[in-house]
Amino acid sequence: MKNMALWLVIILSMILLFGIFSQSQTGRKELNFSEFLARVEQGEVAEVELKGSAITGKLKDGTPFQTYAAEDPELVPSLRKQGVIISAKPADQTPWWSLVLNWLPMLLFIGVWVFFMRQMQGGGAKALSFGKARARLLTEKQNRVTFADVAGVD
Repeated sequence: MKNMALWLVIILSMILLFGIFSQSQTGRKELNFSEFLARVEQGEVAEVELKGSAITGKLKDGTPFQTYAAEDPELVPSLRKQGVIISAKPADQTPWWSLVLNWLPMLLFIGVWVFFMRQMQGGGAKALSFGKARARLLTEKQNRVTFADVAGVD
């Protein structure tokens, strides 16, 4: 059971690290919205993808970019006027695994805390009771006490 729990923790940690690093390294240039509009008017934008308020695309020199749009009713007509290829997609819904990855460190911390609290309760072979065992190894060479040895002793 402990081996399986250890492998489960290792696998979940790897998934968490993969999720963190895959989101942070997009390789896109971040533009502010006014700079994006200026580049559209100058004809430097080749294609865009509208996904909710997020705008991603490529400039004519091949550089990928991303920005976030305000509510601008003039945006799509100005893009069409400049001949920009437009694709639109619905805004992403937050997947359930994203929520799990966000809460995983806190749940792991609470699980480890509960484990140690249970181990610290009571005596015996629990946590923080090192060196208190009084067990001895019995061999044939040691003197054994039998009933005949103690018979009649008060």
